[in-house]
Amino acid sequence: MSDDQSIDTPAPDAFEAQLAANATEVATETVVEEIAVEESSAVATDDLALASDEDGDIESEENDPNAEFRRTLRTALGDWYVVHSYAGYEKKVKGNLHNRIASLNMEDFIFQIEVPEEEVTEIKNGQRKQVKRNIYPGYVLVRMDLTDESWSAVRNTPGVTGFVGNAHHPSPLSMDEVEKILAPRPVKKSDKPEIRVVDFSVGESVTVMDGPFATLPASISEIMPEQAKLKVLVSIFGRETPVELSFAQVQKI
Repeated sequence: MSDDQSIDTPAPDAFEAQLAANATEVATETVVEEIAVEESSAVATDDLALASDEDGDIESEENDPNAEFRRTLRTALGDWYVVHSYAGYEKKVKGNLHNRIASLNMEDFIFQIEVPEEEVTEIKNGQRKQVKRNIYPGYVLVRMDLTDESWSAVRNTPGVTGFVGNAHHPSPLSMDEVEKILAPRPVKKSDKPEIRVVDFSVGESVTVMDGPFATLPASISEIMPEQAKLKVLVSIFGRETPVELSFAQVQKI
């Protein structure tokens, strides 16, 4: 072949360099693609985990009857405090507090007053009837911003004998305590209440198994066999308080 017909070929070194460059580029693209796939997979996994958590939270809230109550409780202004009153005068004290708040213009400091009650069945003259009973005799709950003025307004209300805890610097209830006391309780439906015949005696120690005082120890002060009920003394906020319970709500220790 003549020199005029010779074919130009790249020098071996240049060809190898180009080949190496191409190989590097392909390898780089492969690595980038693998990283992209891994990142995409990781994001998808995170999204699935997040969605699962959110679904779990939603399902948990749907199954929790107190979820809405808890949200409202945590966003409400002020803290909850407990005040002593004369037993049997809790509702009167609540009315006195409302009147005092209005007369002293304390609406911006004292927000809510509650006397926790529950509906129970009483037998009187052989007839059953549903009545509301105070769960915590001698106590009233107040949601407020504690200042010298608001403390004085509550403390000097007729029927109030003092704050629970430190007289001048009382500690507020925790959110868990407030929820346990004020959260709505599911209504138990049954055609006939179960009555257990148990050999109780006055002065005997028992454990409360149901209701707002569940797990607390108590001492029997009176037995009412015809109503299948007991009167017991439960220590609430450091003071013994009489509470009426059914036989089924306590257990012998």
